[in-house]
Amino acid sequence: MNSMLYRQSLVLGSLFIILSEFMFASMGAAVKAVSAEMPNEMIVFMRNLFGALVLLPLLWRYGWRHLQTRIWYLHVMRGGFGVAAMYCFFYALANMPLASGMLLKMTSPLFIPLVAIAWLGEGITRRALLAVVVGFIGVILVLQPQGGFEAVAVIGLLGGALAAVAKVTVRRLGRSEPTTRIVFYFALVATLVSAVPLSWSWQTPDTDSWLLLLLIGIVGTLGQLLLTRGYSIAPPSQVGAFTYTSVVFAALFGYLFWDEMVDYLFVIGALIIAVAGMLVLQERQNVSLNRARFDNEPL
Repeated sequence: MNSMLYRQSLVLGSLFIILSEFMFASMGAAVKAVSAEMPNEMIVFMRNLFGALVLLPLLWRYGWRHLQTRIWYLHVMRGGFGVAAMYCFFYALANMPLASGMLLKMTSPLFIPLVAIAWLGEGITRRALLAVVVGFIGVILVLQPQGGFEAVAVIGLLGGALAAVAKVTVRRLGRSEPTTRIVFYFALVATLVSAVPLSWSWQTPDTDSWLLLLLIGIVGTLGQLLLTRGYSIAPPSQVGAFTYTSVVFAALFGYLFWDEMVDYLFVIGALIIAVAGMLVLQERQNVSLNRARFDNEPL
């Protein structure tokens, strides 16, 4: 009976994650579409504003006391790094093929061990280090640099590094904070931070742009909630590979809407990045590097 329940949890968790990645790929396609008319600063702000508004019914249900927290500084930190990663990610989506931009977002697991070393003073196993190196070889195959990386690719990779810092912060928040609180505070902090550039970049959207911006906010927030729900049902080491389905969905959208094609080097590189990312996360979970120290680290 227990094994049957476990298999059911794996199936259900996998479905939640695949659906969340479809949402993220849809958000990416909407970002690319609206970027032809709206500046990046406007898109990031509207993504977070509409995301916060989508969460208001949940807060009404649970009550405003649900927002009370003693570790507000971690929420601010998570929001700051998260919105910085979002600027980089949206810029990459607007200026390179959709599948490539989405894949650069998925490089964040490769940066997590490096963040843990630099920030938390944790160690890294040889297998994890090898996986990181192999993963970046996959990045080279995907980007196929001719004499050097283009600026947009560097910005996309920077987004992956910033997202890794945000994810390390989320791991600490997840020990005591409920999902809705983490997601709402991210939307709140990100909205306030991304409102600052509007003083010089505001542009009134037309009807089509409003619809796309609304879509970005809704599906992005739903994707966050579905992903978190999936990981709460099934172990990340068992279902985490499905997070890379967003690249498949993005490649499909890129082909349908922008006639973008992926070559065999992209496919090989994407598979390498996916396998390397999963090995890094699984290695960290299996050996539980400095787990007690991580949980008690005064961030």
